[in-house]
Amino acid sequence: MSTAIKKMFVGLSLCACSSAFAAPFVINFANIESNGEFGDSANIVQLYQIGANSVITSFTFSGLLTAIPASFLSELTLTLTDSALSTGINYRPGIDDAFPGTASYTEFVDLTADNDSFAVGSDGILRLEFNELFDDFPGADGIWNFGTLTLEVEAPGQVPEPATGLLLGAGLAMMGYAGRRRKAAGKAAQRA
Repeated sequence: MSTAIKKMFVGLSLCACSSAFAAPFVINFANIESNGEFGDSANIVQLYQIGANSVITSFTFSGLLTAIPASFLSELTLTLTDSALSTGINYRPGIDDAFPGTASYTEFVDLTADNDSFAVGSDGILRLEFNELFDDFPGADGIWNFGTLTLEVEAPGQVPEPATGLLLGAGLAMMGYAGRRRKAAGKAAQRA
């Protein structure tokens, strides 16, 4: 086996050891009405325990939404915050659809790339509020028919899994062995 191929395997073994440590957190929703602007007591609020000081780095949304006539799909808003309402984001799946009706949306949002990632507090609670950008009339302005929100969550100071440590150790051992063989081969060539 050539030296270049051996180096490639060593490098790949080290790459296999790395991990982003982000874990998916899946939230399913069905038949949720959004009634008014953020903070309206009629809005549906859901709380999830995701771990103390965890950071939301990205998410994938997939769902079917309905805007009742006189309201627009662009107004349906999902607000993700910490329990103290001090940090978070507003997400509007149909942001470009200024018309009523029903539509399906699927989107990946990288919060880190946009500098919008945020941490929940020490209580570990993520707060979701299904709301409207504008309250067009009394009662429901829109319906989150069904869908899934998959969050990528990083816990602070995560420790790698044991398998990751083993792979890292194996990669380092292979590098040491390869260096030792190279050194021995160099000495043998000098003697000849």
